[in-house]
Amino acid sequence: MMLKVNLDRIKSDILTLAEIGRNADDRGIYRMAFTDADIEGKRWLTDRIHAADLDCRVDGAVNLSGVLEGKSDEPRVLVGSHIDTVPCAGALDGTLGVVVGLECLRIIRESGQAMRRTLELVAFSDEEGRFGGMLGSQSLCGHLNPERLATMKDLDGVLLQDELRRHGYDPLGALDAARDPDSIASYLELHIEQGPVLDRLHKPIGVVDEITGLFRWSVWLRGEANHAGTTPMDMRNDAFMGLADFAHEIPRILEENGSERTRATVGKAQILPGAANTVPGLVEFSLDVRDTSEIVLEELQTAFRKALSAIARRRNLMFEFEQSSYIEPVKCSEVVVRELSEQATKLGFEYHSMPSGAAHDAQIMGSIVPVGMLFVPSKNGMSHSPSEWTAWTDIEAGANVMLHTLVRLANDL
Repeated sequence: MMLKVNLDRIKSDILTLAEIGRNADDRGIYRMAFTDADIEGKRWLTDRIHAADLDCRVDGAVNLSGVLEGKSDEPRVLVGSHIDTVPCAGALDGTLGVVVGLECLRIIRESGQAMRRTLELVAFSDEEGRFGGMLGSQSLCGHLNPERLATMKDLDGVLLQDELRRHGYDPLGALDAARDPDSIASYLELHIEQGPVLDRLHKPIGVVDEITGLFRWSVWLRGEANHAGTTPMDMRNDAFMGLADFAHEIPRILEENGSERTRATVGKAQILPGAANTVPGLVEFSLDVRDTSEIVLEELQTAFRKALSAIARRRNLMFEFEQSSYIEPVKCSEVVVRELSEQATKLGFEYHSMPSGAAHDAQIMGSIVPVGMLFVPSKNGMSHSPSEWTAWTDIEAGANVMLHTLVRLANDL
């Protein structure tokens, strides 16, 4: 008999978890990492893992696991995502991958089939980066150190170590969450696309081939604040005009140095002194640049520096920047990509090969083990919003593709 997920059980889990951290006023979900709502969500998931008769484990980074033991001690197959949210979130980002992973393990256990490899569901801590990184997957991959753990804080200045202690956890325990890469055969993740491509193509499945890398800069253009009425136009050192020039340069830079997968965004800007009758003396803005090629990212860094330097010279401004983050792009495992594609075809679902433009735990995991990702459509491309949604039929399709891929990876490959 062909295995098939129980959609009603998936629905129930998603809708129940969505009420943990729900705000009655805006209907958004507020389950940010290590808030009381996040810890309540972890308790709920722990109960669901126990109810599925799976071995439940928690590591020092408070990553929560459900384990279905295999017949051998060969490297295990991991599947998962996260249940923490951004503020005012929707019901599916991260949660879908955890709930579907749990359902896949439940179905396999209930079928009585013994897998050769152990299968493990992982719900990672703080994927949304409340404390400036992806704590759970970075801990598992051994990317953290004591100094960083001691200094990680959120935008309100709350220290990660204080939040962990508040809930009874040892902050340094995250260092013990690191695993031997040789103990893991692969990591898989099902996620909503968070973009409009699959919805517009009317395809239920996206097979991710690459996960984008990114660099993020804070940029300062310093000019001279002066009176808006008495300073002639040709005698101004207007910092805002430097930003305006740069904004118009972005399409040219992407055309000359980027690829069809490049994205560049100025998402935040501050003009100072910020008075209507004053020539701007300082502009601070963010620059977020993404591509699936590390070489392209390097070329873009050079091109953006040159463009900003030239604009600063022309406008008589000072240019400074600071790189606030850099994440390397990750190529998904060809073996896993092929298996996901074949299972989608066997089950009769059209799929689209595509990159992931957002960062995920799979990106961090890809630094030490083979990874694969599966997307399902986001209605109107909406995410990080109470409007975020995916049709149940698409969720069922993605879940069944994941189920059959996990069975293959756990037994045959």
